Amino acid sequence: MPTQTTIERLRAMRLRGMADALTVQQQQPELQTLTFEERLGLLVDQEWMDRQNRRLARLLKEAKFRVAACMEDIDYQHPRGLDRSVMRSLASGQWVQYGQHVLVVGPTGVGKTFIACALGNAACRHGYTVRYYRVPRLLADLSTARVDGSFRRILSTLAHTDVLILDDWGLVPVSVAESRDLLEVIDDRAQARSTVIASQLPIETWHGVIGDATVADAILDRLVHGAHKLILKGESMRKMANSTGYAPETD
Repeated sequence: MPTQTTIERLRAMRLRGMADALTVQQQQPELQTLTFEERLGLLVDQEWMDRQNRRLARLLKEAKFRVAACMEDIDYQHPRGLDRSVMRSLASGQWVQYGQHVLVVGPTGVGKTFIACALGNAACRHGYTVRYYRVPRLLADLSTARVDGSFRRILSTLAHTDVLILDDWGLVPVSVAESRDLLEVIDDRAQARSTVIASQLPIETWHGVIGDATVADAILDRLVHGAHKLILKGESMRKMANSTGYAPETD
């Protein structure tokens, strides 16, 4: 069978990586000296890498991160109590495997959103599904979903997402009705999926911003117990960027 026909059939079968690799092999005469098994191995390797790259691109797109962040770009020079060894451990993704949570807490401008999104990026690299939400936006979407009948569908989607990032936790008080919606989300994920919380408020004050005290107990019991806690401190990195012109991760 002519090589071009083979390439066209590979593309028709959506084996684009193998098709591209075979095209390259045809253009590099030195590869003709390899055995059939060696050349086939190169084709399969390229197809594997192509599929992995396309999956990662899809996971990153679906996550809808607020900022493009990755673990390699986290700034450890700015004094904010961030432990490099802890972050290296989190980058391994085992916390997602075991359905554990990460709480990122600190004042405005110390990079909570960046760190949360970097953790999500690392999870995507390990093949996990991730979704980023600002809490006010999530609660608004859930409220709308109750009206238009899509509430259960959204809950199901969130329940099956490996990592849910909830940013701006406690930025505004949560009403009684909203607290119940939030419990629905958290309860569906308890002990099975991981959640990342980013908040300006100290953890011990979270209870007070949730409208229903009983629901607050349930939510915090599911989130806080056994979670990895990153307690950040220090001055705003945004202020530092404005005053010095140096702009590390500032969100």
